[in-house]
Amino acid sequence: MTHLPRLGRRGFLLGLGAVATLGQARLALADPTPGESRLVVILLRGAMDGLHALVPYGDADYAGLRGALALPGPGAEGGVLDLGGFFGLHPALAAMHAMYGEGALLPIHAVAGPYRTRSHFDGQDLLEGGSDQRLTSGWLNRALAAAALTEGRARRGLALGIDLPLILRGPQPVGMWAPPRPARPDAMLYLRMAELLHDDPLLGPGVAEGLRGRGFASEALSMGAPLPTNQGGFLRLAGAAGRLLAAAEGPRVAALEIGGWDTHAAQADRMLPALRQLDGGLAALKAELGPAWARTAVLCITEFGRTARVNGNAGTDHGTAGAAFLAGGAIQGGRVLADWPGLGQGKLFENRDVQPTRDLRAIAKGLLRDHLRLPASAVAAAFPGSEAVGAEAGMVRG
Repeated sequence: MTHLPRLGRRGFLLGLGAVATLGQARLALADPTPGESRLVVILLRGAMDGLHALVPYGDADYAGLRGALALPGPGAEGGVLDLGGFFGLHPALAAMHAMYGEGALLPIHAVAGPYRTRSHFDGQDLLEGGSDQRLTSGWLNRALAAAALTEGRARRGLALGIDLPLILRGPQPVGMWAPPRPARPDAMLYLRMAELLHDDPLLGPGVAEGLRGRGFASEALSMGAPLPTNQGGFLRLAGAAGRLLAAAEGPRVAALEIGGWDTHAAQADRMLPALRQLDGGLAALKAELGPAWARTAVLCITEFGRTARVNGNAGTDHGTAGAAFLAGGAIQGGRVLADWPGLGQGKLFENRDVQPTRDLRAIAKGLLRDHLRLPASAVAAAFPGSEAVGAEAGMVRG
């Protein structure tokens, strides 16, 4: 029995056109989603040192504690970019500093998840799962699934990269897109697949939707100037994310990641490329979103911070609290969100790490509630067992 309409010549040709354009790029999007708010989550894998990216240069104990890793104050050669007299951004984050001046960047310090692990594997799973115990689904997927059930909304999620991160795994179907690779499948292969699998109740809908998604990607990514192919991987992903999210028929939620933050040795040199990639990626995302930037929130989070003291290899080890960043035209920025615990004697967590004073779940809950306007049931589904953690207020314009 035929269980869905045939793909149609136009839809199939669009899919093949995307195959020719994107090679082995992966994307599978469903119907358009109502609503105009966009949310992008950027996973900073490897544990970013918040004291190096978001510098508390006004803390009297900062310079002595950080030693060779201490950055000069604003105005000095290689000094931080000032954020109001106490905190400063690493000098590589010039685009983000400009966003701060526009009121579109909200740095957050001394923040951590509910767990106290220093294992990358456990920390990333717990960060993306949204709990203090491992879950098989991610908090962002569960939020979208609950919202779809309560509001009847269609698919809205998109993962960018070569793998589906845990944060978007779960009951709610999401799309995927990855940059093209040199090898390209024969277009006739897709024609045979579409014909042979059309009536298969399991594979037929997936093939049809995949080809439609490739067609959407081809049209959306071909609009405007071509995306640069000589940029770093993260910059290209961020630019593609912006263009896909800006499309009228596109998704409204995306997740992508950038590594390079595990800096046990020679941190000053090793962290610099990652900071530049993050800064350039946010600038590319903003440029490609265009007017949609005004309705966008970007959350940059890492699994945990790093030690306050420098180790013997001019690096830092796995810690606890760190920094996060909120960016976007929808963000009430131009300030730093922090209950700063200090770096002096007796103020460090276990005498080694920045003391956590904010919960990452509160930040995410505030975005789900106030930015995406998800119902309380969806926020609760995203972070089970966190009733005692209230949503952070005042982060979103309006």
